[in-house]
Amino acid sequence: MAAHAQEHTSHTKLIWKVFIILSVITIVEVILGIIKPDSLHLTTILGTSPLNIIFLVLTLVKAYYITWFFMHMADETKSLRRSVVWTAVFLVIYLATLLLIEGSYLNDVLGPLVKWNY
Repeated sequence: MAAHAQEHTSHTKLIWKVFIILSVITIVEVILGIIKPDSLHLTTILGTSPLNIIFLVLTLVKAYYITWFFMHMADETKSLRRSVVWTAVFLVIYLATLLLIEGSYLNDVLGPLVKWNY
């Protein structure tokens, strides 16, 4: 039996690059969460504040990087990658839409009855 030699390549630089990207995104999220600029927090677009939309987008970008590099989706077949990624994308969009619709409804119905602490 002939042994097949596989060449091992180091992914250290890639791991550090992804780590830095994820760290920068997390730092931006934390800073925006602490500062909460009025222009992003107190205005409404698509039923929510632009700050919430920014948080959703940044969280999706982080989820993409974690899935793509740390769950090794880059090494999988194109059809498996598409089925996993597109399913997750549509599920997140669906859940975010549901949360925005239901949250808006609850705010409209309970708004006059409850003092919301902002």
